[in-house]
Amino acid sequence: MSGVTYLLATRSAGKLRELRPVFEQCRLKVVDLREAGIAERPEEDEIELFDTFEGNARAKSEYFFRRSGLPTFADDSGLSVHALGGRPGVRSKRWSGRTDLEGALLDAANNAKLLSELSTLPSSSSLEAEYVCAAAFTDERGSTVRLGRTAGVVIRHQRGTHGFGYDPYFLSSELGKTFGEADTAEKNVISHRGRAFSALLSVLPSLP
Repeated sequence: MSGVTYLLATRSAGKLRELRPVFEQCRLKVVDLREAGIAERPEEDEIELFDTFEGNARAKSEYFFRRSGLPTFADDSGLSVHALGGRPGVRSKRWSGRTDLEGALLDAANNAKLLSELSTLPSSSSLEAEYVCAAAFTDERGSTVRLGRTAGVVIRHQRGTHGFGYDPYFLSSELGKTFGEADTAEKNVISHRGRAFSALLSVLPSLP
């Protein structure tokens, strides 16, 4: 795969921080949407309308492959809290409804929504949760998707300042700390996103 440039279809600084080391380890040349000169369009808001992470990730990779002509990686990921019926799930990024916000401000609004929802539960409720990620790859031969999961519990008070999204409120069962307390290297080993992309990269030679 030497000499091939791949597109990582995200505008999320947090995802880029986590995923660049994964691709560097595999010696893949990857550019993001900004580096590829792919301007944001209003129609991008209509890509991730599926009810599954797999459907959203596949749709995103196919859309940006068509726009760029580059073999394209994309993902869809989110937090599923069992006591909340699996919410926010595939709506994790925009759970707060604040379409006017991005980055840290959007994270804050989503986390405020999470705490509000948790406050409606009995204090004795089990707050088991999992992060889920679907990683997709599309080129001229078609698309492939792989899932990654990681288990934990959500907590009612923020711990740590690393990561992004719901990380300071997700206490990892494997790490014994929140993703907000974990650095990128240790998080990537067991995270939903790290596992999904590792699984996807392992099958690249046999892609359709």
